[in-house]
Amino acid sequence: MKDLIKWIIISAIILFCIPVVSAFTVSSVTIDPAGSLTPGDAVLVSYQIQFPASSGETFPSGSELQMSTDLVNPKWTWTLKLDGIDNPRPTDSGRMLSLGGFELSYPSSMEQSISVTLEGNAPTVEQTTDKIIVRIQEVDSNSNVVASSKVEHTVKVINTGEIKSTIAARNAELQTYRTHIDEKAAIGIDTSVAEVKYNDAKSKIDTATSTPLTQYETAISYLDTATTLIKDGETSLDKAWAEYEVLNAGTPVANADRVIAWFKGNKSTANNAELPPIISKREIAVSYISTANDQIASGQYAQARSKASEAYAKGNESYTEVLALQNEVMTGFDPIGMIGGIFKSGIVIIVVAVVAIVLIAVGVIIYRKRSRWDELG
Repeated sequence: MKDLIKWIIISAIILFCIPVVSAFTVSSVTIDPAGSLTPGDAVLVSYQIQFPASSGETFPSGSELQMSTDLVNPKWTWTLKLDGIDNPRPTDSGRMLSLGGFELSYPSSMEQSISVTLEGNAPTVEQTTDKIIVRIQEVDSNSNVVASSKVEHTVKVINTGEIKSTIAARNAELQTYRTHIDEKAAIGIDTSVAEVKYNDAKSKIDTATSTPLTQYETAISYLDTATTLIKDGETSLDKAWAEYEVLNAGTPVANADRVIAWFKGNKSTANNAELPPIISKREIAVSYISTANDQIASGQYAQARSKASEAYAKGNESYTEVLALQNEVMTGFDPIGMIGGIFKSGIVIIVVAVVAIVLIAVGVIIYRKRSRWDELG
């Protein structure tokens, strides 16, 4: 008894795991026009359905074949073919055409197929979306869809206003991008990469504008590419701007370096006590520039510009101070100033006194010599 229950359970599991095979196949599907649709477009669909023999009948007698569509004003025309003989059926309308087993179930010895033609119009849509042109499926006696049987064809129906507004939006973004390029170029920033991106984006938008609405996917692809190009172009501008600011930050540092080199090149000024603090500020500016370059490398362009601004301020502070120190030192060596200082001091009195004493001594010596010569006369 236990073995019997075991085998029943195993059999049930096996049956449960066996996939349900569709009772039909669909072929030769054509949709005219091909590609995307606009609301109101007339659509013509045709296809063939074959019914391979299964379990002694061509189609399960308890099942139903359902064909449905999202087209407006649909009209179904179908013909049953049995052993090569066409049996036209009345035209039907409505979003769904249902064919029961009593119409489709024949002995498996017969060769059976149907050909279907569907006519209708593309529906109105609030936004561009995919719509079902035709769906074909089997529904079993318990009203469950046989999943493996479902065949579905969809087509994108376009909201024409949406594509036009998308093109307008891309053009507006392109114009803003153009303004950014011109602004950066006016202050000397390299915009060559941004210009290439701009021209490519404009070309893509122009192409999308001239693309027929039935080629919606193609037009959207061009517009998406344009969006990417504009975004990349803005990024290249941001990077070029950061690089420009870093380059500018190096100018006061270079100026300070030239004056510092002057101090170092003179023995009398090389060890000036006021120089080290100035050099320290110069080193801070250099470290800021290094940080800004690292930020550019990691794509942190706004942060790089901020750090470059700090570097410029610190470098300019260093240059201003070292330049003032140089002027002060050079003024201290002014010879005219030195002479003026001497005369302003008491040194001149001492010098005059010494000169007077020397002149008196020389005069006395000369007088005595002349008096001696007169006595010897």
